Amino acid sequence: MTETYQNYIDGEWRDSETGETFDVKNPADTSEVVGSFQRSSEADTNGAIDAAASAEDEWADTPAATRGEFLRETAKRMDDREEELTETLVREEGKLRGEANGEVNRAIDIFYYYAERALDYAGERKKGAADQNLYYVREPMGVAGLIVPWNYPIAIPCWKMAPALATGNTLVIKPSKEAPNVLRKVFECMDEAAEEVGVPDGVINFVTGGGEDVGQAILNHEEVDTVSFTGSRQVGEMIYEQATDDHKRVQTELGSKNPTVVSASADVQEAAETVAAGAFGVTGQACTATERAIVHDSQYEEFVEALVEEAESVQPGFGLDDDSTMGPHVSESELESTLEYVEKGKEEGATLEYGGERLEGDEYDDGYFVQPTIFTDVDNDMGIMQEEVFGPFVGVTTYSDFDEAVELANDVEFGLSAGIVTDDHTEANRFVDEVDFGVVKVNEATTGLELHVPFGGMNASSSETYREQGEEGMDFFTIIKTVYDDY
Repeated sequence: MTETYQNYIDGEWRDSETGETFDVKNPADTSEVVGSFQRSSEADTNGAIDAAASAEDEWADTPAATRGEFLRETAKRMDDREEELTETLVREEGKLRGEANGEVNRAIDIFYYYAERALDYAGERKKGAADQNLYYVREPMGVAGLIVPWNYPIAIPCWKMAPALATGNTLVIKPSKEAPNVLRKVFECMDEAAEEVGVPDGVINFVTGGGEDVGQAILNHEEVDTVSFTGSRQVGEMIYEQATDDHKRVQTELGSKNPTVVSASADVQEAAETVAAGAFGVTGQACTATERAIVHDSQYEEFVEALVEEAESVQPGFGLDDDSTMGPHVSESELESTLEYVEKGKEEGATLEYGGERLEGDEYDDGYFVQPTIFTDVDNDMGIMQEEVFGPFVGVTTYSDFDEAVELANDVEFGLSAGIVTDDHTEANRFVDEVDFGVVKVNEATTGLELHVPFGGMNASSSETYREQGEEGMDFFTIIKTVYDDY
């Protein structure tokens, strides 16, 4: 029997007023229903926001040490449930066990990190005139509305929630409908920690449902002071426009079309492994995934051969099976989108070098599995080289000199993560200086991030307002008050 899960509002678990639910299924085996979740209304969301607004003053006045203790106690409970959270993530989103476990541990570490950062983010003293104290303090913005995606359904919510809470904000979070359960379990940990530490009711709120109801209510409500969104460019630009019109502070992290340049000095096998990891890891369902390989023409043929060998070694399957090396797409619509781009690449005249087909038969019939896909003979103005695919999909093109490589890398509207594989450090330094991307990787896959440094994109990949993660991740949730104290 399918279990039905509730929202968390004002310190208690509640059903939606609609009385309606939606099912979440295992993308590797759609006959398995992970759970049923509340199809919440605008009224449900408004109730959560009202609760957050009622608690904001008390939470803002709570000592930083207590806020840090709340985050630390939450992290401990998540750590105790690490395996459960990992399996939950695999079953609802489709990641491999190792990928899911890495994401879960990242979320745990994020809570531990901001538990400590909460203690030393209050402000700073400056040298003023004689007989004057001159200093500034950071104060919380108030109520944070957080709208998060399905592709990292525990890490991304945690890297938004933890700095918001550490700096004294209350929050309402809307998880994706595709993968809400792992975050719901984080809220179970937070609920237990809140009771132990003495956190006021209403500080944290979790509401499931559609963007047209829950997301729109977050944007519309006058008590919401900040909106942080990670997701598609189309939705993010709409959110940015509407929220800024209402004078809310907004942060968006959107899609990208990330390149990896393979230089003439690169080891070809290392380069192929790096590009394959960035393109096919997490089924290509990452905003930092590699979708363009820009290869020096002296390396091109050897590189393509090596990359095809990497793709051939990929074994799609259920994430909890030990022999699986790539999971399914999260949903049928995501699978269909990738397959549509395969057809688009053929129509544009590119060569389908490998893959591009939905997998069928045996264990694949009830899942959303696709082969990793490689296109060659591509031009940079093709749609498959300009538009985000969000699947295990990469196009390979060539360059003849370094200036051309940088020009090709920058020749997209996006700018999130870019990489170069090279043994020439001068070339690497030039690449870092000249590419217009918020994250630059040298001899690493474009995917993978450290939690204690800033993360964010440029151009159409971001609102370019505030960075996430690290100490800078706290800036979005605070406003500065400068004090002149003459004595």
